Amino acid sequence: MSQLHPVLTEVTRRIAARSADSRRVYLERVATAAQDGTSRSGFACSNLAHGFAGITGGDKAALRALRKSNVAIVSSYNDMLSAHQPFQEYPAWIKDAVRTAGGVSQFAGGVPAMCDGITQGREGMELSLFSRDVIAMSTGVALSHEMFDAAVLLGVCDKIVPGLLIGALSFGHLPSILVPAGPMATGLSNKEKARVRQLYAEGKATREDLLEAEAASYHSPGTCTFYGTANSNQMVVEVMGLHLPGASFVPPGTSLRRALTEHAGRRAVEMAKGEHYTPIAHIVDEKAVVNGVVALLATGGSTNHTMHLVAIAAAAGIELSWDDFSDLSAVVPLIARVYPNGSADINHFQAAGGVQFVVGTLLDAGLLHNDVNTVAGHGLDRYRQEPMLTDGELVWVDSPGRSLDLDVLRPVSDPFASDGGLRMLSGNLGRSVIKVSAVASENHVVEAPARVFTTQEAFQEAFKAGELDRDVVVVVRQQGPQANGMPELHKLTPPLGVLMDRGYKVALVTDGRMSGASGKIPAAIQLTPEAAVGGPLGRVRDGDIVRLDATAGTLEVHVSAEELASRPLVDFPPTGREWVGTGRELFAALRRTVGPADRGATVFGPITADHFAPVTHH
Repeated sequence: MSQLHPVLTEVTRRIAARSADSRRVYLERVATAAQDGTSRSGFACSNLAHGFAGITGGDKAALRALRKSNVAIVSSYNDMLSAHQPFQEYPAWIKDAVRTAGGVSQFAGGVPAMCDGITQGREGMELSLFSRDVIAMSTGVALSHEMFDAAVLLGVCDKIVPGLLIGALSFGHLPSILVPAGPMATGLSNKEKARVRQLYAEGKATREDLLEAEAASYHSPGTCTFYGTANSNQMVVEVMGLHLPGASFVPPGTSLRRALTEHAGRRAVEMAKGEHYTPIAHIVDEKAVVNGVVALLATGGSTNHTMHLVAIAAAAGIELSWDDFSDLSAVVPLIARVYPNGSADINHFQAAGGVQFVVGTLLDAGLLHNDVNTVAGHGLDRYRQEPMLTDGELVWVDSPGRSLDLDVLRPVSDPFASDGGLRMLSGNLGRSVIKVSAVASENHVVEAPARVFTTQEAFQEAFKAGELDRDVVVVVRQQGPQANGMPELHKLTPPLGVLMDRGYKVALVTDGRMSGASGKIPAAIQLTPEAAVGGPLGRVRDGDIVRLDATAGTLEVHVSAEELASRPLVDFPPTGREWVGTGRELFAALRRTVGPADRGATVFGPITADHFAPVTHH
């Protein structure tokens, strides 16, 4: 195994140093819970009877006698969302597998799962980021009965996997294993889908043309095949050791998918006690968190994880910062080209070598920690292997160890780019994130007059009226966590792409999100402090010269500090009375307490008073 890269070593060291107190407190809490053993053994008879009243036969007798390990199933199943529809069958498979392994399994609870693809550009999208913390709390409710010795977590998409993980880490003494559903089959190419979207934005394609293209892209059960947050989730958690090796991108409806799901159930029983006892708190440590960041950077994954990984780490008592992302990005090369960073989809990525190749080449280059715990046992090198069925039996075999398509996957020694393509920008507007892995180098620096909007709809109207046919930095503010829940702003992408294709220098600056599908647009996103808490973005005016420089890592408005500070605020986030409909009023408490983007945009602490500034509402 190669010597660890010095930057990887240093970033891991400083994360551990700054997290020493919070991590110690967390692990002490976990150790206390583990020493208590199976909580149900100390239940009053009434409590225990309620816990097994709903099951029958041998499972009931085993739980009553406290003889066997009990595995919780927590699922994000619903049959409206393609990525989660396959989970319908999983609980029955897992229960049978757990039983054969000498345990008992109960469906502990469901968590909500919403689709950003459905809510994109609509009011429901303003609940999306908050749903992550609701999922974490829902996971906590499911596990709070203290009936369990381990957990199997079923989830795939954007906020679901981070939410499940945050919730499970509150029960860090329980071994927990994540189980995905796998991607849908490849449909219409992402390049063709993007072309039709852009034609529609220009009025050159009909709504029926657009719907036909979208339906050919998103066409069956399984995860969407572009490399957005959903598939970034799978990549990150597998490299963190929370999936079985090779589990991420096996399609639903296959024998291998079922075999992996059943094995996850058996593995949960094995991890529940004895020499194989592996609580999730001992998997998600500083090294695993760094491995997750490296996997994200090396593959050009979703910018949402600059918030999700921060929040997940915090749930394990670990303080991860945007500076850690930035320093790692400078030395982790981009070794994958998956749409929107290339033409291939996730199925093509998997066929070219997938996670096994990524782990192997990064380990060989000293860019991943091998000395970690995983749900498969100790050592990340287990994840070089791929699962297969041999005579109906699940086995892991050595992968080819090389890329089968150098247009999609490359070794660290011959990368697509020398850095990870995820950069932090800072300046007199605050701090933000930019993903440049899909942005042409000539667009890494944009300096142009600002045009300010507070809604996507106002931007669309200006675009249609021809008001943006020029070099322009589009500013969309009042889109941060406290303003309106920090929706993704992908309705902006096709029109901005049109402007770029017309030869204009274009950039986007926003305190909202763009996630893993921002594509070719240079976009400074997740700007913090957000406009709603008095951030400088709230004082930018139409015509101000804004410079986004991804090369230098700066984001500046060419206005003096004195003038910027003296300008009155002219727009504000919606009031509580205005922020209603589509269930938004139910999330008002989360909106009031959510922290800033660089601290994970979470309602869970610790958030200090200096993260907030007074806001005068109109």
